[in-house]
Amino acid sequence: MEELKSVYSKEELLTQAVELLKKLIAIPSFSKDEYNTSVEIESFFKKHHIPAKRFKNNIWAVNKNFDVLKPSILLNTHHDTVRPNKAYTLDPFLPVEQDGRLYGLGSNDAGASLVSMAQVFLHFYEKEDLKYNLVIALTAEEEISGFDGIEALFPQLPDIGLAIVGEPTQMNLAIAEKGLLVIDGEMKGTPSHAAHPNDDNAIVKCMEDLQHILNFRFPKISDYLGEVKVTLSGIHAGVQHNVVPEACTFTLDVRVTDEYSNQEAFEIIQSQMKSSLTARSFRLNSSKIEMNHPFVQAGLEIGRTTYGSPTSSDQAIIPCTSVKIGPGDSRRSHTADEYIYIKEIEEGIEIYIKILEKVL
Repeated sequence: MEELKSVYSKEELLTQAVELLKKLIAIPSFSKDEYNTSVEIESFFKKHHIPAKRFKNNIWAVNKNFDVLKPSILLNTHHDTVRPNKAYTLDPFLPVEQDGRLYGLGSNDAGASLVSMAQVFLHFYEKEDLKYNLVIALTAEEEISGFDGIEALFPQLPDIGLAIVGEPTQMNLAIAEKGLLVIDGEMKGTPSHAAHPNDDNAIVKCMEDLQHILNFRFPKISDYLGEVKVTLSGIHAGVQHNVVPEACTFTLDVRVTDEYSNQEAFEIIQSQMKSSLTARSFRLNSSKIEMNHPFVQAGLEIGRTTYGSPTSSDQAIIPCTSVKIGPGDSRRSHTADEYIYIKEIEEGIEIYIKILEKVL
């Protein structure tokens, strides 16, 4: 790893990463309440004499030899977390290092990515003659796809040619990501006494409508993400056993591939259903990066693999080419007693640097 040495050694980068992650775990940072972790991140940059900027609860900085004539590569991940679930057996805000693991809320999603990216930024910060500028943005509200996170910050940033989004991918490259479309629906019928015949029962009609859309297959199948997935995630009707209600309402969770925009997917679903549908938002669209992109090719050259991700992230609202890659395992995200392996952080720093060295 001698080729990675600049201001900091490999060991120093790892030690600093783990120390910062422990500090962040100890600070509650639920979405929309990330101020205290943003202050800790500011302190980290100040300690290393890097002038960081703030916009709301988002902290960002550029490399020392920033050149306005060059395009920029963005390192982005989030410092907000979900709330701990009731199955926790450990204190979610007490960082515990044991058997090569670091336990704590947000350790895997996405604290490990954050501290790894922070060290990678330090590694490249003073380097000269880079082909691209390097920008880091550690942002808020990712877990709720909020409006005051990367979406609000992006217009403040320099021209970004590529965004590297840090999420737990086992340091493989998620070159495509499904979009998220949430649809609320309503099927109306004729209310009546349950003892009498009713050929216009809203619940029965709704069941038939839902069964049709759940069996429906979108014609286009993505090479990266497979089929569009429609899931029934909520349904409600009726309050009394002897009353047929006037309506049945439901919610569909739709994971949209790169073959369709959210608007197109909504229109297709509406054309297949008799219920009245309303989309909550069209903003969280699918994203992808081409296989021949230099960053993807650099990753493949050092033995990383590519895949399509079924989970959503800030990629959905980043308005430029992006790729998702970070230490940790997505299956640990939002689980009780969340943890990250220290070795995963070490590998994360190393792999980020190796890929970027080929690009920068």
